[in-house]
Amino acid sequence: MSDSAPLPEFTVAGLEAVPSLELASFSKEDAYELGVIAAELIRARGLNLAVDVVIDDDLVFRAKFGGTGVGNDEWLEGKAAVASYFGVPSLLVRLRLEAEGTPFEELQDPNIDHDVMKAHGGSIPIFADGVLVGTITTSGEPDVVDHQTAADAVEAYRARRQG
Repeated sequence: MSDSAPLPEFTVAGLEAVPSLELASFSKEDAYELGVIAAELIRARGLNLAVDVVIDDDLVFRAKFGGTGVGNDEWLEGKAAVASYFGVPSLLVRLRLEAEGTPFEELQDPNIDHDVMKAHGGSIPIFADGVLVGTITTSGEPDVVDHQTAADAVEAYRARRQG
């Protein structure tokens, strides 16, 4: 990412206004297609990002670009765990908690493993027939860039499916 490019900015209200990726169905072939779209965006933008697309805890697509590597794996998995648990983008979870004055690390919930879950932007849940079936997650740039890239891939995928 260019050092001179401004970082994207997001608000709770703005993220809440974006519809979820809600589809009639979402197969492994669909997950692969979404992953390829994300990979194309990452390459075109020259970003240092890793991308995962997961269905039902099964990693279907993973690609890593630039300076990303094995160190991104725990971030990909941790962000996806947050999006899966809360059913909303991981960035929205972070921003909601910041607005409430409660850091994620201090959130008291017996179902949250703070050693695994990471409330940072970059993971977006995928729904099929009203059920959360997977996530697309990116990691490697500032979390708002991670989120923007995943969101742009989702929009491009949605447009292609409706096309």
